[in-house]
Amino acid sequence: MHSPRTPSKPSSQRDVIVASMLGSIVEWYDFFLYATMAALVFNKEFFPQFDPLVGSLIAFATFAAGFVTRPIGGLIFGHYGDRLGRKKILVITMLIMGGSTFAMGLLPTYATIGVAAPILLLLLRMLQGIGLGGEWGGAAILTFEHAPIKRRGLFSSWPQTGVPIGLLLSTVAVNLASLGGDEALIAWAWRVPFLFSAVLVAVGLFVRLRVTEPPAFTAMLAADKRSKVPALEVFQKYPKQLILGIGARFSESITFNVYNAFLLTYTTVVLKLPGSVALQGLLIASVVGFFVIPTAGWLSDKYGRRPVFGAGALIAFVTAFPVFALVDTGIPGLIWLAIVVGWSLGACTMFGPEAAFFAELFPARVRYTGMSIVYQFGVLPSGAIAPAVAIWLVTQFDSLWPVAIYVMVAAAIAMVCLKLSKETAGTEIDVDLLGSAQSSRSAVPVTTN
Repeated sequence: MHSPRTPSKPSSQRDVIVASMLGSIVEWYDFFLYATMAALVFNKEFFPQFDPLVGSLIAFATFAAGFVTRPIGGLIFGHYGDRLGRKKILVITMLIMGGSTFAMGLLPTYATIGVAAPILLLLLRMLQGIGLGGEWGGAAILTFEHAPIKRRGLFSSWPQTGVPIGLLLSTVAVNLASLGGDEALIAWAWRVPFLFSAVLVAVGLFVRLRVTEPPAFTAMLAADKRSKVPALEVFQKYPKQLILGIGARFSESITFNVYNAFLLTYTTVVLKLPGSVALQGLLIASVVGFFVIPTAGWLSDKYGRRPVFGAGALIAFVTAFPVFALVDTGIPGLIWLAIVVGWSLGACTMFGPEAAFFAELFPARVRYTGMSIVYQFGVLPSGAIAPAVAIWLVTQFDSLWPVAIYVMVAAAIAMVCLKLSKETAGTEIDVDLLGSAQSSRSAVPVTTN
């Protein structure tokens, strides 16, 4: 049995990283695919009785519904992940995610079954959200708890690269589905990327079933230090960590969703540009983001979680107005530059240290639950409603400047919360599993006011 300080063998660490990445890729492939199709197809095929922009707003309401159920998944799977093990839960969440996405590809449209079509779409989106709610925390923890203490930021950043890879794959899939033109895409081709998710799930399950439980969990199991009700313990003992973690997430979540889902709608519906313009920008951004995320994770091991996370929020803050000014030119090259700056340099810099920062807020006995609450509850007032809020702001003010202010306010909230947090990089947070007399609460860095 490994002690919490003993890293896995290199080959085992590689297996864990690949297994976590594949699950994350499936998660974000599903996420981006739904967001893209909400902008290009669902507003026409499932909500055809409305003005295009209003139809997009309603389509993004179903998009937000998936976020509403993510905390439910986070609580359920966080509980069992802390009680039964990380690996078992990650297999279940992948099946739920992939199954609901595959089923979306089989749905009849409004023209076929009427109002039942958007209702079924909504139910599948909510089920997808439940699976997503338990996936991220487990995937991040799997790499974090297998990592050497000085490389936790780098290791736990690899599942985060599932974001640009998922974006890349979903964008490629949508572009391929669009080759036959808009009519073919809306008529039938949109289904193919959803059905393709079954292939990703099969590969992910094959790899994920081969990994072992993290040393921190096996040590906790051997020492019989599991929490009976992890969620209750988290809310009772770590309220400051929860509040500051959720606040820190505001900028990443809002920036992330505004610069992909909303901009795709804005460029196609308001600027009347082909969908391929924003999709190509997202394709470029995903390639850049793939390199930014692990670099930011590595830098967080070297300089700390807060400075690197804060740098991403600062980028989002200072570039908001320039980014939207570039978008409003309607020039494809400048729109691509805007997406790269806002998404790749802003959001992806925050993605790098995010998993390690959140994991270090909680001890192993409640880590899955704690991380899931921060991540999934934090998205409700931020990323879940960001595309809809941004669209509403444009309809009210007929301009992008209120959206820029929205992004800046989120960045400011994150920077304040990071300022109030204690640096956690390089600290031993599971000393209670090593026989220390300290309680699990005192073993965790506490935030300062």
